[in-house]
Amino acid sequence: MSATVEPTVTPTTATSSLRRRALGVAAAVLACLAIWGIGEVAGVDYTIESPGQPAVVVGPGEIIGITLGAALLGWAALALLERFVPRVARLVWISLAVLVTVLSFGPLFGIEATAGARVALGAMHVAVAVALIALLPTRRR
Repeated sequence: MSATVEPTVTPTTATSSLRRRALGVAAAVLACLAIWGIGEVAGVDYTIESPGQPAVVVGPGEIIGITLGAALLGWAALALLERFVPRVARLVWISLAVLVTVLSFGPLFGIEATAGARVALGAMHVAVAVALIALLPTRRR
């Protein structure tokens, strides 16, 4: 008869993980706002035109909403992986995060935008990935 030993999660560990992940989401949002702000000061025109759609000016509200949504979806995906495949959750989630980041560059090629806007938006995609990959998964022990 073999007994499975479940890892214990103390309230301190859970609170620490929650804080770390919330910090990751906040860092992603703040990094994107900083990149947007630097571009704004440098005179980047953030007007984006998608085929068949009216032009949109990407501002702080859009940055916060999109980044927050993506970061929270990433957190939810990680939580699901940790629940259902805990042994490989970290590896699978990081692999998915990198894949999603690479795929997120696709729409940048299908829009009409200035070079400065494309560079700034691409930098935001990378900043989100870096913040989330660094802070969402639990550290290996």
